[in-house]
Amino acid sequence: MEGEKISMQPSRFLHIGFLCLLSLVISSQVFAQVEEIQKRRLLMETNNDAVVKTIKEAAAAKDYPTIGVKAKEIMGNMDQLLDLFPKGSLSEKSRAKAEIWEKWDEFSTHPGMVKKAAQALADSAQAKDEAEVKARFKALGDACNNCHRSFRGPRKGS
Repeated sequence: MEGEKISMQPSRFLHIGFLCLLSLVISSQVFAQVEEIQKRRLLMETNNDAVVKTIKEAAAAKDYPTIGVKAKEIMGNMDQLLDLFPKGSLSEKSRAKAEIWEKWDEFSTHPGMVKKAAQALADSAQAKDEAEVKARFKALGDACNNCHRSFRGPRKGS
């Protein structure tokens, strides 16, 4: 009987060790998803600041170099966007809808459309074409909103 207790002890330790390792892996995955959610929120806030605030003000002031810089910043952000949506990275605080991963092929086209609209805005700013800047600014907003309508939920607590 004492021999049985001794032989059971190592398997119990292995079982406990396995459970600890499993919980560590799961918690690290959850932490990684939280980090990705925070990164994409920051990226979206940066884009919003660039579009809604800076570019709008620069367009009114005919500050074409600033428009070009901010449009290129948005283009760079679009190059990173898909990496910030690892499968299943949802949380209570995220406005991302599950449809992102259910319709990944559709979702993954949106950053390219936004990037194309931002490039057109940068080109019109470089040409210092006020009417074209206004039209391209609206087109950029439309490109952003097309994705948000389909794949972003309402503000939490609203």
